[in-house]
Amino acid sequence: MAETTTPPIPDLEDLQHWTWVLGRAQQMMLEHGFDWVEHMPAAPPFGALLDPTAAVKATTDFWSDTMQLWQRFLDPKNAAPFEETPEQARDKRFKAPQWREEPVFDFLRQSYLVIADHMLRGVDALEGMDPRQKEQVRFATKGFLDAVSPTNFPATNPEVLEKIVETKGESLLKGLSNMMGDLAKGQMTQTAEGAYELGRNLAMTPGKVVKRTPLYELIQYAPAEGAKEVYATPLLIFPPWINRFYILDLNPEKSFIRWAVEQGLTVFVVSWKSADASMKDVVWDDFVERGQIDAIDTVRELLDVKGVHTIGYCVAGTTLAATLAVLHARGEAEKVASATFFTAQVDFSEAGELGMFVDDDQLAMIRSLGTEGFLDGRYMAATFNLLRGRDLIWNYVTNNYLMGKDYAPFDLLHWNSDVTNLPATWHMSYLTDLYRDNKLVQPGALAIGGTPLDLSKVRTPTYVQAGREDHIAPAQSVWKITHYFQGPLKFVLAGSGHIAGVVNPPSAQKYQYWTNSDKVETLTEFFAGAKETKGSWWPDWIGWLDALDAAKVPVKGARIPGKGKLDAIEDAPGSYVRSR
Repeated sequence: MAETTTPPIPDLEDLQHWTWVLGRAQQMMLEHGFDWVEHMPAAPPFGALLDPTAAVKATTDFWSDTMQLWQRFLDPKNAAPFEETPEQARDKRFKAPQWREEPVFDFLRQSYLVIADHMLRGVDALEGMDPRQKEQVRFATKGFLDAVSPTNFPATNPEVLEKIVETKGESLLKGLSNMMGDLAKGQMTQTAEGAYELGRNLAMTPGKVVKRTPLYELIQYAPAEGAKEVYATPLLIFPPWINRFYILDLNPEKSFIRWAVEQGLTVFVVSWKSADASMKDVVWDDFVERGQIDAIDTVRELLDVKGVHTIGYCVAGTTLAATLAVLHARGEAEKVASATFFTAQVDFSEAGELGMFVDDDQLAMIRSLGTEGFLDGRYMAATFNLLRGRDLIWNYVTNNYLMGKDYAPFDLLHWNSDVTNLPATWHMSYLTDLYRDNKLVQPGALAIGGTPLDLSKVRTPTYVQAGREDHIAPAQSVWKITHYFQGPLKFVLAGSGHIAGVVNPPSAQKYQYWTNSDKVETLTEFFAGAKETKGSWWPDWIGWLDALDAAKVPVKGARIPGKGKLDAIEDAPGSYVRSR
């Protein structure tokens, strides 16, 4: 039997130093707050930012809790037990038993959680601050706290220490190699390299590229094997150009595209080109006119149908709303038989944490990154990772850099790392016109091809899906679309977030969704009177679509990719999805 060696643990001096470091961080923030108030005008809104009395009380409470920590460590039998909140109990960073079973590491965990709680409460206690500024301070504080977690440092993480002893230090070399490799490619690795390949074990639904433009490829998927009939009205999906389209075709078990084909729909998907210098002049008008409307007209002409069902995911859903407004203004609303929105926003007044990245300094930085006409997709990937830094950054720092673990294969994270570049001009206007200035919901404030946009004119039957835990397009923000469109509209609140709330096949039997047929004004009212249904919302959606138009046509001619007016260019998933 191999001899076991007890890993080194911090001594009392180390613990005292750790407490001092985080305590000093708390003190520095309070001092900064006092200094800020001192230099602000006395009049509102700045005069009430930090109440000195409240600050003194906060400091007193902090040191009182710190003394209780030491009492629990030095005299646990006579000390009150540490009471975790439900969120703290679920914190995956401290799931290893050593964090509770070994007194030293239990102390580190408790002290960190106490200090984190005090710092966040300190931010929440700020008064008179602009809500957006307050959210920025809270976001920065959370980022700082995630960064200084004891799990992120070798000397204060029991699992890292044990791994070092177990491997005689080789885990550190492996971790260093992982880190140097990521620095070289300018992007954090999140899954095993080479584990996935498009067309082999990702994006496998059979289909053909039937059109290619400088902006997109149009993929038509083959009817389900053995199908004799399909719905007369086809489905055209617009994925976000911020990501690759195959999030909707990850594998046969998770593929929304394959499932839609199996329901009897003729499915088309737009695969956007990753931007390069040739797209430096591309603007939002192009994604509407040369992108969505062009694709709609192409499918209508190919299949000789009056209109198409459409889906817009995230930013492509925002753009679909603009497309609907353009078509209604031009008297061409019948081109779209229905519109489905996956986690898409039109009113950005409550757009969530992404809105914190559109202040003047951030916009200037983004503008400087797009001097070649496009924005490197790694910037956007880093931004989205920051929104969930604990899971998408520090988790990999701990496991793959500090412990030298091999990367696990995970199709969703492969997709998440498969970045796309964005046209710089368009991206800047998107951030300023929509996120910062919220012009899309102001009638006539924006125009596409000279056509003013007015969402209140849209009468298209609409299905809106939001994710209850979405951190990119918050459900409260997505809900606002119900205040603008005037046609028949069904809102569905799905369990989980921006990805899992959408990619939730019925076979998985996961999560749930809520529906409410009453006319209500707020998401709170919607949820209070909603009916909860276990499992995927996909069957509800196809039922809604069938109720709109259940007509079927034979599977022949143009219903088969490459057999109509458009020749098959190549097999799905095409070339643009592979371009970098």
